[in-house]
Amino acid sequence: MNLLDHVNQIKDIIKQIEYGWENGDGAPFKKHFFDFKGARYFESGGQNVGLSDLIEHHVEPEKDALVFLSLDFSNIQTHVEDDFAWTLVDTTVQGEVRKSGKTFNKTGFQTFLFKKVNGEWLVVHTHSSSRNRAKD
Repeated sequence: MNLLDHVNQIKDIIKQIEYGWENGDGAPFKKHFFDFKGARYFESGGQNVGLSDLIEHHVEPEKDALVFLSLDFSNIQTHVEDDFAWTLVDTTVQGEVRKSGKTFNKTGFQTFLFKKVNGEWLVVHTHSSSRNRAKD
């Protein structure tokens, strides 16, 4: 497998994760994240400890808490070193909170760390940071 094949596999995984966030679907996370003791996922100053915490207390509850969530991962830049890879992503996050009607429109960045496990790329860590979109 050449470098471009690895990069394309990782981009496909990121698109599936984007879908999972938007739809409150934990399946892409269960499929593409390496579930290990001590796993931590950071987002704008908060963290989830372990894959089940991420899915059960963050990903899945958002489908009920939000009227909609629109997530765009763009400018995906992947770097591969043997069985390790990291990806830098520009993010745009928009949504509406069901309970309050409050809307949000944020931009930022995300880092994904990948490890090849049994021939498959798996996410071992993510770090996301965003802030309110600047007014034009």
